[in-house]
Amino acid sequence: MAQWQATGERPAVAVWTAQQTAAFLHSVRAHRLYPLFHLVALLGLRRGEIAGLMWSDIDLDAGYLTVSHQARQIGSEVTLGKPKSEASNRVIALDHNTITVLRRHRAQSRTPLRSEPVGYLFPNGWGEPIRPDSITHLFRTLNDQTELPPIRLHDLRHGAASLSLAAGNDLKTVQDLLGHASIVLTADTYTSVLPTLARQSAEATARLVLDAARTTATRLRPKRRPHRATGRRLITAGRRTAASIHAA
Repeated sequence: MAQWQATGERPAVAVWTAQQTAAFLHSVRAHRLYPLFHLVALLGLRRGEIAGLMWSDIDLDAGYLTVSHQARQIGSEVTLGKPKSEASNRVIALDHNTITVLRRHRAQSRTPLRSEPVGYLFPNGWGEPIRPDSITHLFRTLNDQTELPPIRLHDLRHGAASLSLAAGNDLKTVQDLLGHASIVLTADTYTSVLPTLARQSAEATARLVLDAARTTATRLRPKRRPHRATGRRLITAGRRTAASIHAA
């Protein structure tokens, strides 16, 4: 943020915070491709994966999305092919909000001839997959219309991973979400995020133990019973004081 505000130049690697991501999604909520950016920002899909996504890849009742192919672009031609790697073939669980977004998108994609949409989630005007480079250009345009720091479309994928880590998910979960072949790749990619999260985790663990210790100490602290003799002494002292006052 400081570098961008001072020079106007975007850092080589940059991601939005949770608040900035939410602000962007809110700013494009009325756009017809809002569900596309929602999926990229929260699930970290590659642009080829989101361009090639089909309705048959999604089970909204079970709440999951399957990545088994992607759109590949050579020049102006777009073809459907295998994912980037074997690890990229994956099943991603969907949260309730994302399911709601996709249900609304499905309802808007219905036609008079079909009660349920088929084919691509985000087709072009001819029913073919949207060109991946057009997604990049559209994102840049929408980003420029906001006051948010400029980032790349691919940075939304990095942001999804950072948000998942910040939410408390472990590296294995993030690896599976992104379709990385190795957890080492995941760890190496997000080394700038992990130290901060590690400190937060350490603080949370210490706080948990300290809170438990305080609770245990309070529960185990012996309760003192009033001593009868003490009671008598107090009464005697009270009588003496009264007698002194009466004598005076």
